[in-house]
Amino acid sequence: MPLFINRDQMFAHQVHLLEHKLRSKEERILELETENAILHLRLAECLSKLRREPEEEVKALTLPQHQRDTQKITRSALSKLLSGVQVVKQELSELFAVYLSFATELEEKSKQLLEKVDKASSVPKVHSEDSVESLQAHVAALERSLEEEKERCRAERQRRKDLHNTLVELRGNIRVHCRVRPVLPFDHVESSASASGLAASEEVVTAFSDDTVMVNCLKTALPVHNKMFEFERVYGPEDSQGAVFEEVKPLLTSLLDGYNVCIMAYGQTGSGKTHTMVGSKQQGELQKETHQGIIPKAAEELFRLISEKPTESHTVEVSVMEVYNNEVFDLLAGNEPGSAAGQRRDVITTSSGTIQVTSLAHLPVCNASEVMQVISSVLKLRAHSPTLIHPDSSRSHLIVTLTISSKSPNALVLARRLQRAKKDMQRSAQKEWWSPRCQRANPSAQHSSDELFASSSSSPCPSPSLSPCPSPRPSFSQAPFKTKLQLVDLAGSECVGMSGVSGAALWEVSCINRSLSALADVLGALAEHRPHVPYRNSKLTHLLQDAIGGDSKLLLMLCVSPTQRYITESLQSLGLGTRVRQVQKELPRRKSNTLRVK
Repeated sequence: MPLFINRDQMFAHQVHLLEHKLRSKEERILELETENAILHLRLAECLSKLRREPEEEVKALTLPQHQRDTQKITRSALSKLLSGVQVVKQELSELFAVYLSFATELEEKSKQLLEKVDKASSVPKVHSEDSVESLQAHVAALERSLEEEKERCRAERQRRKDLHNTLVELRGNIRVHCRVRPVLPFDHVESSASASGLAASEEVVTAFSDDTVMVNCLKTALPVHNKMFEFERVYGPEDSQGAVFEEVKPLLTSLLDGYNVCIMAYGQTGSGKTHTMVGSKQQGELQKETHQGIIPKAAEELFRLISEKPTESHTVEVSVMEVYNNEVFDLLAGNEPGSAAGQRRDVITTSSGTIQVTSLAHLPVCNASEVMQVISSVLKLRAHSPTLIHPDSSRSHLIVTLTISSKSPNALVLARRLQRAKKDMQRSAQKEWWSPRCQRANPSAQHSSDELFASSSSSPCPSPSLSPCPSPRPSFSQAPFKTKLQLVDLAGSECVGMSGVSGAALWEVSCINRSLSALADVLGALAEHRPHVPYRNSKLTHLLQDAIGGDSKLLLMLCVSPTQRYITESLQSLGLGTRVRQVQKELPRRKSNTLRVK
């Protein structure tokens, strides 16, 4: 059957070729007929001239010699033209014979093809339909197996990722994510080429995969050397704010489970830290949700998680600080707009070893919009200054803290049951105080006492305060436990010569670089397990001691620039992230609420 189909195709192709030849011959026939008509006209003119020759010969005898020569040339040309006409007529007859042969052959081929098509249509198509169905079934089976393999591969990748995250959590390592921003207009500087021969705006830092960053290190007269840096997650220029937050969102669930969480953005000036943490701005207001950063999205997700919990079991307070010139300022203390910072505060270490900021202002909030209103109102107090690298560079470290106070629903239920039992006892005792001996004299009191012990036996938290003889003092005090979400937008490191600052701004750059160096020293000491960790070398590291070296779940978001102009700072940031991954922190401890009975 397939061979017959190929033969039909061959005949169809031959017919097509013959039709093409026929059309070309017909065109040639039209051309020759046109030439023949023109030659006939010329021949008629020549014959009319020849008829007039006897008369003209008489006249020619009287003509000059040069005119007689011209007539002879004309006659010879006419004779040649007549011979040419005869040749064209002969070729036209031959061409017409070829045309007839082609036409008859085309008719025969067409008839043969129609006969074969009729025969083929009369043959049953059972075998061909069976083969097509079997092929379709085979293709469907292959597609199903491919989908199953893809699903299995996705499940294995997710399982490997979950196991890796579990291992990281058990080891206590800090999670490190990296985000490579796109090329921006201020990256195109007026410099011909760098020392390596590359243009300053050429991309050399790329997101190689979802967990690897590749840096092209090119030097003059040396081969290309690519450096690879691996992190828990890598975002490229095409990844949106929502994609970044999706990887951060699981940490927020730990807040309501009783763990402290800190998310910190680190990188050079202009690498996109504020864009990642706060988001894009337009006339002082945050843009639509797609441009919001981690801080507004985290606030929204936190209140969404709280809404799924029992009512009145969680309260949230917000505080905003900045570390400017190695001093801590409270931006919620009510300073006038336009000042460098808010009220100055001190950082102390309590007797329990925790870090506390004295007289820090906390504002209660009920939803994410209130959080962003508070943050937007104090962001204008943050120190900013234009530089040659970035037109609106942040000159301070911004720290936004959300404190969640949680109450145990079980403790609330127990407290209500205790209060109801006490009221029942007071009514049965007619507002008299009873001792254990009085229970035997009063059956009703004995009955209420039995009910009380029955209720207390079913309670998950039995307490000595469940005595049948109530005390005039309150027997129950509930202490809510607190967890903190710290969102840190660090100031960017920069080179003085590249930023072009001078005067008082030099002190700002010096303080920023020294605090970031202190942060790197602390992380290096933790990674190398040194006996002494220099937290107090900087107010920044002292303030974040609980998050860096404590039991908080810490996520370090590295922000790097992709161009050759900033390759030195990018390599420094990526190297820091690699060292941070080696830090083995203490296991995060879950805060627990205990029912204190007096």
